[in-house]
Amino acid sequence: MSEAVRGVYISTYGCQMNVNDSERMYSMLEMSNYNEVKAPEEADLIIINSCSIREKPVHKVHSELGRYVKLKRKNANLKLAVGGCVGQQEKTQLLKDIPYLDFVFGPDNIDTLPSLIAEVEEKKQRIAKAKFEHQKPYEIITMVRNPGIATFVNITKGCDNFCTFCVVPFTRGRLRSRSLTELVKDVNDLVGRGVKEVTLLGQNVNSYESECGTNFSGLLKVLSEDTDIKRIRYVTSHPKDFNKELIETLAKYRNKLCDYIHLPVQSGSTAVLHRMNRVYSRENFLDKIKMIKDYIPGVALSSDFICGFPGETEKDFEETMSLVKEVEFETIYAFSYSPRPFTKAAKYTDQIPDSVSSERLSRLLAEHRIQSFELAKRYEGKVLEVLVESLDKKSSKESGGTRVMGRSTQNKLVHFDGDESLIGQVVPVKIIEAAPINFNGVLQI
Repeated sequence: MSEAVRGVYISTYGCQMNVNDSERMYSMLEMSNYNEVKAPEEADLIIINSCSIREKPVHKVHSELGRYVKLKRKNANLKLAVGGCVGQQEKTQLLKDIPYLDFVFGPDNIDTLPSLIAEVEEKKQRIAKAKFEHQKPYEIITMVRNPGIATFVNITKGCDNFCTFCVVPFTRGRLRSRSLTELVKDVNDLVGRGVKEVTLLGQNVNSYESECGTNFSGLLKVLSEDTDIKRIRYVTSHPKDFNKELIETLAKYRNKLCDYIHLPVQSGSTAVLHRMNRVYSRENFLDKIKMIKDYIPGVALSSDFICGFPGETEKDFEETMSLVKEVEFETIYAFSYSPRPFTKAAKYTDQIPDSVSSERLSRLLAEHRIQSFELAKRYEGKVLEVLVESLDKKSSKESGGTRVMGRSTQNKLVHFDGDESLIGQVVPVKIIEAAPINFNGVLQI
């Protein structure tokens, strides 16, 4: 007699690594007779795949678990779990704080999830497993149930940079890279399943170095030449490792490597960057931006910023504002600083009041909002190469016709009239209306 199929619901927040980890969890659990359900009320297992980069997501874990108490009372067999960076960071403390939580696990323990669940059920015990596997090689085949047109591929995990604000080295461990051979096979397998675009993932992808000595630039070269993938993206890169060799590779293989670079600078002040342990100066960063623009004209740039880092003066913040204006980032992701456990910056005595951090964040976002609209207008009248990803159901309903949407190589979401036959194709689209996030265009075939 076959085992009954059970439902699993995974709540995911945080970076693309977490999104990819959740997909891996679903794939692992599918082999253990679990099916994805769309609501926690339908589940026999609920997993919170958490993030601890900032303070609020940690609080979110506690509040979300609180909402599941009633479900637990109704269904005695319901299991609740916390994974991701909060699971790694808090470990057994979560079990102490939340008596109805069944188990906790870290990012390095995802592949043991089926056996972990079995152990919880058989032993009737609450368990925390959050041990880093430092000794084993980083071997992990991409597991995606329905990859579609575009999907993620992990190339590294962990980080060795120890930025003073960041908890990643403590929640995901030290930097480890996958083998070049394994990655090439992974991408070729995905191409065979209909994937047209991959996004290479890592805390710092350009710190990649395979066991054979191939660096990130070499990896991009091999994937461009030795696979039939149409497009390659990557996140997130670190400015300290963004060198001339990499820029030359991006320029040489523009037919596959997207004209979009996310380069988190965090601050425009050299003094603040030094306290962050970012290992580059404002001037060094701007020199790299100039080189990028010289080699790859028309490239779209985005970045991350932290407002209110300990010790940040008004002058430091103004240097961030001026850097944003000078570089002309088309997209920015900006946040108020929040101290994280284990990090050096959490111990700094010159913490900035939340009110000041919030006010600076608002000013930065307001300034960039103006800039982003101006930069978007530059695309109007241009023809962009768009990889069509899906039907645009909302836009089709509003227009009364059939429309599709996809992304340009600059990572712009483009909507235009077209039918289902275009999905998976790269087509030329003339932009007639451009806003910072969404473009409207006309197919040029």
